[in-house]
Amino acid sequence: MLGRLSQSGSQPGMASNSVARHSVSRGERLGVSPMPKWLQPQPRITIRLRLDARPGTVMNSPDSANPTPAIVPGSTPPGPRGHWLLGNVSAFQADRLGFMRDTARDFGGVVAMRLGFRRVWLVTEPAVIESVLITHARQFRKHFALRINPIVLGNGLLTSEGDFWLRQRRLSQPALQKSQIAHYVPTFVEHTARMLARWKPGEVRDVLPEMMTLTLGIVSKTLFGGEADADADRVHAALRVTREEFVRRLARPVQIPIWIPTARNRRMRRAAKELDAIIYGFIQQRRKSGEQRDDLLSRLLNARDAGEKTGMSDKQLRDECLTIFLAGHETTALALSWSWYLLGQNPAVASRVHAEVDAVLAGRTPTVDDVPQFKEIEQVLLETMRLYPPAFIVGREALADVEIAGYRCARGTTILMPQSVVHRDSRFFAEPDEFHPERWQGDFEKQLPKCAYFPFGGGPRTCIGNTFAMVEMTLVLAMMAQKYQFTLVPGQNVTPGVQFTLRPLPGVLMSVSDPCIVRL
Repeated sequence: MLGRLSQSGSQPGMASNSVARHSVSRGERLGVSPMPKWLQPQPRITIRLRLDARPGTVMNSPDSANPTPAIVPGSTPPGPRGHWLLGNVSAFQADRLGFMRDTARDFGGVVAMRLGFRRVWLVTEPAVIESVLITHARQFRKHFALRINPIVLGNGLLTSEGDFWLRQRRLSQPALQKSQIAHYVPTFVEHTARMLARWKPGEVRDVLPEMMTLTLGIVSKTLFGGEADADADRVHAALRVTREEFVRRLARPVQIPIWIPTARNRRMRRAAKELDAIIYGFIQQRRKSGEQRDDLLSRLLNARDAGEKTGMSDKQLRDECLTIFLAGHETTALALSWSWYLLGQNPAVASRVHAEVDAVLAGRTPTVDDVPQFKEIEQVLLETMRLYPPAFIVGREALADVEIAGYRCARGTTILMPQSVVHRDSRFFAEPDEFHPERWQGDFEKQLPKCAYFPFGGGPRTCIGNTFAMVEMTLVLAMMAQKYQFTLVPGQNVTPGVQFTLRPLPGVLMSVSDPCIVRL
């Protein structure tokens, strides 16, 4: 994982049968009803994505006792039987996490199903995920969910493809390299200190909205500098609307075109217009003044490809800034919220975190040089993103007919690769449903198969801000642990809420305790 900050000690954490493969249980194959002509696959050159196993071998699921006969080359994977028209939409929408978990358990590491008219494969075998995300990444594009809201997402790094995406990645990467992160650390520290100054011992705080507000303030300041604070409330409100409407659109079997003036579409357009006004305003003001600042916008404005005199257009800048807004605050806030939820459930681990912070900082304000010393915090974050990955699923769409693990995958098929399932695979993680941060000591992560753990995605499209996020989360957790102790309010029923991300719902209520309380 590119976001790792340190290595420490040695502690076994991988299940002993970690090299086993998924098996495909017996089951009736999916009967696909006739597709509209525009959805039918067109003839393409077949690209073979084979595993290292010899032809005819099968993948064994963690809980399967009876492997099926060898795969017939060119066949379709097994999968759950669904409705003749809607396929598996109802079961998927009713409980996405449970449906994906149970389907992988019952049918193996490569499963075929149907969501409405859309052909979907659920892939939970790390070797196959590696083929899709890394080895043959050019044969796939981002999946349909990221294309249903173009007026908000635009054509930034999250959604763009091909040579355009590659150029944008090259232009944006330097601004988020590890060497640049030190410039943003004062903003991390300043905003966290400001938040903690408002809190008082004896209060009860809902960590989820607090972390959302904090990380939005941080990403706004690192993007646009000092002026961003004045527009924080407008940005927050507009982003909330776009998130809500995106989730609603994603849940519909049939998409209503965004140009049709329904009440929901008009609401989405108003939010997008508000975001455009704010972001274009910052861009135009900075271009006009020519002022060079120590923020992401200035770095993006000055970015040039080799041999080019011009950088990004205003539209490209807008799309990348909005991508950073969307991807750079919510997932970070969710990882922090889930971390405090798990620490509240595991006071012994929380005590180790407090002891580490006291030893490293000795009462002073943290700096970027302290980050590698927070080994307990790093392990907490890695384990939190294993159990509750904020971005809980990665999707791709086949650009041509391909062969995946011996099965024929038609052009246009959506490939869903859920971290929420893979990260709890008992082959790789002993006691997979338990919170054991110590498993990340030593070389544990290096011993994992590729794509057995991928909270930031994988391959060339790994999250560009993963190091930024890890440093930010580490410092926020350290400062919170230094200032206060936190206890989960009894009687809460916190459950993973599946939207576009994995949210702790209805929130995480925690009691704030005086820092003078003796550490356990």
